[in-house]
Parts: sequence; structure tokens; C-alpha cells
Amino acid sequence: MIRMLETASAGIAGVIRALERPPGSVDPEIARRVAEIVAAVRSTGDAALLDCTRRFDRVALSASDLAVRPEEYAAAERTVGEVTLRSLRYAADRIERFHRECAPRSWRMHDDHGSRLGQEVRPLDRVAVYVPGGRAAYPSTVLMTVVPARVAGVREIVLVSPPAADGSLNPAVLAAARIAGVTEAYRVGGAQAVAALAYGTETIRRVDKIVGPGNIYVALAKAQVFGDVGIDMVAGPSEVAVVADDTADPRFVAADLLAQAEHDPMARAVLLTPSPALRDAVAAALERRLAALPRREIAAAALAAHGALVLTASVEEAVELANGLAPEHLELQVRDPEALLARVRHAGAVFLGRHTPEVVGDYVAGPNHVLPTGGTARFSSALSTEDFVTRLSVIEYSPAGLAEAGPHVAELSRVEGLDGHGAAAAVRIAAAREGGS
Repeated sequence: MIRMLETASAGIAGVIRALERPPGSVDPEIARRVAEIVAAVRSTGDAALLDCTRRFDRVALSASDLAVRPEEYAAAERTVGEVTLRSLRYAADRIERFHRECAPRSWRMHDDHGSRLGQEVRPLDRVAVYVPGGRAAYPSTVLMTVVPARVAGVREIVLVSPPAADGSLNPAVLAAARIAGVTEAYRVGGAQAVAALAYGTETIRRVDKIVGPGNIYVALAKAQVFGDVGIDMVAGPSEVAVVADDTADPRFVAADLLAQAEHDPMARAVLLTPSPALRDAVAAALERRLAALPRREIAAAALAAHGALVLTASVEEAVELANGLAPEHLELQVRDPEALLARVRHAGAVFLGRHTPEVVGDYVAGPNHVLPTGGTARFSSALSTEDFVTRLSVIEYSPAGLAEAGPHVAELSRVEGLDGHGAAAAVRIAAAREGGS
């Protein structure tokens, strides 16, 4: 059901290679189709958008049907009921509190000559969040993408999501959209939605940035439009690595591995432990829990193809292996997780201790669940308020400061062969010496 690997025989590098996804896993035919869809929407706007919705989502809409009407939000709230609304508000409040705490700020500093340097933070004008839909509902993704944008001060927040067969959007998604602060929403998904957001149509105005997860068509479309519009990341299948020692409860570990595996047959769930007894107990617990899991076929496929129970020489080696994998989610179910955290260099989010399942991060903890996948945590981070702002450098020189910098500007401009650069500073320095303004 799930592979058993050991660093003693394969080494850290060998285990990482065994867990890597095969290169060239993106079908060139899918990439070609995505390029055609993006080009069509860019060229013909609503006409291509509606044609793609009819062909791929099997929903016939007119341009006037694309936008969600105000009364649909109230109807959605009635449909989901107060219990669900209460949980959505609880999650939204915690997400907002966390993202306010880590929001970037404007600041100033002064040098010895009275010159001022600093940074001004400005929100983006218009952003879009993509929320997967159709057969599934992800109101948590609405909260995780929209709330940070609102906290950052974005004025226009657009939601897009694929419609169901009857043309509706999931009520929980719409309820979350109103709680989070969406300003407009459209029932459209796939590569065609990404293209519409990037280039605009008669109905949907273009945005400055597109964030949020999606299937391979959405991911490839985001990659193709990047540069014409900003994106957060190109996300892949979900993944978790659990570093555990002999104090871990095998039931907890197995439950957490299955929680990731049930996402997608491509999901990766890995245990890294120096304890043979724990490894074997987790394997047995996986068998028992999998039998009762409603999505057991998906989870079993993910565990067989991309999961592993890895025996390491020590907890320290387990963390070093985790750093090599740079997982989206990393759990430290060990005796002293805080001490081990200092060794972690690469992970999207870290969950400390036996009472911190990764699923609390999916829903209600507060930090974002839109995270780097596929090893990209080596160089990227979770979605945050920083993704919804620009930072303007601010420079204000005093006459004394410019005079002090002048010789260095002159020398560096000479080295680069740009004499006009040096002259732009020199003329001001000369004027100041002559008593000019």
C-alpha cells in the first residue's frame, strides 16, 4: 500500500529522488490547449469565455449570467445556515488577526547628513481570487485569499469559480465571499477564467494579480499570463511530511497522512522517523483507518504512488531530509518540537507538537493555507498581505548628503561610462556651493 524506505540504504539524496515526481509530467497536449484557450479569450473576450464554459463546464450562460447578483449572497447564507456561518466567521476572524499582525508597513530612516530613506506600502488596486469549484466546495480558500487582500487595503477583490451544472456557485463559497469582503464574483473557471482576469473581456475587467489554487489547466494558464498580470504561485498537488519520534501517537500520524492523501491521487504524504516501532504502527493504523475513509480510493492511490514511511538514523536526519523535500506542510510530532524547529530551513508551514494537526492550518489557525508545493518552499513562502501590496522606495537627499555622495556617484558613473549620471548630481552640488536652491 505504501512504500517503506530507509536512509541507511538509500541515503538522504536517494530518498529524495525516490519521492520526486517524474519530470515532464505535464502533458504537452494540455499545455497546447491552455495556450489556445488563453489566446481565444484574449482575442474575442466574452464570446470565447462563454464558449469555453459551455464546452468544458457544460453550462450554457449568457454574458448577463456571468456576474453573481447581490441577492444570491443572501440566499446562500440562508442555505448554509447559522452553524456554518458561525464557523466561517470564526475562521475569518482568526485569519484577519494573523494577517494584520504580519502586514508590511511604511517606514523612514535618517542618515548622518539629514537625508531620508524609507519605504511606502501601497495596496494593489484590483485583484482576483480563483476558487476551485464544480464538484467540490472550498469556502476556506475564499477566506484564505480574500481576507489578506482586504487587510492589505485592496479596494476591488474579484472572485471566480467554476459553476455547477445548473449554473450556480456553491452556497458555502458565496457565504464565505460575503464574510471575507469580495466586491464582485463571476461564475467562470478554468484557463478561460484566468485569461479573462489577465486581459479583460466585455464583462470582466482585467486585474492586477491573480491568486489561488486550481487544477492543471488553471496552473498552466497562470504561468502563461504571468508578466501581463501578477500571480501568487503555480501550485501543485498537496503534500505533508511528518517528522516523528517514539513519543508520537501512530493514530495521529496515520490520520494526518490520510488527511493529505484524500485530497488527490497526486498528493504526497510522508513519515520521517528514526523509530522502527512507530513506522510499523503507523503502517498498521493506515490500513485500519483507510478502510473506513469515504475517499479511500483516492487516498490509497496517493499513498501507493507518492507516499512513504521513511526510517532515518535520527530525528536530526529526518529534519535534514525534510529540508531536502521542502514540503508544503511539515509536522514535528516529537518530544521537543520547539528545539527541532531551529533546524527547519525549508517548509511552507510548520506544525508543532502532537496536538497540532495540519488540518487546523487548512481551516482556522490563521496563517495562510495557500502554500508553496513541489519543493518550491526552498525559495517561496505562504500567501500573505505582502502579496497584495507594492513597496515604493522613498529617497530624499539633503544638500550635505548629496555633497558627501557626489564623489562616489561621479566615480561609479565614470566606471559605467554614463557621464550624464555623474553630471546630474554634480550640477546640484555646484549650485549648492554657489548659494543656489
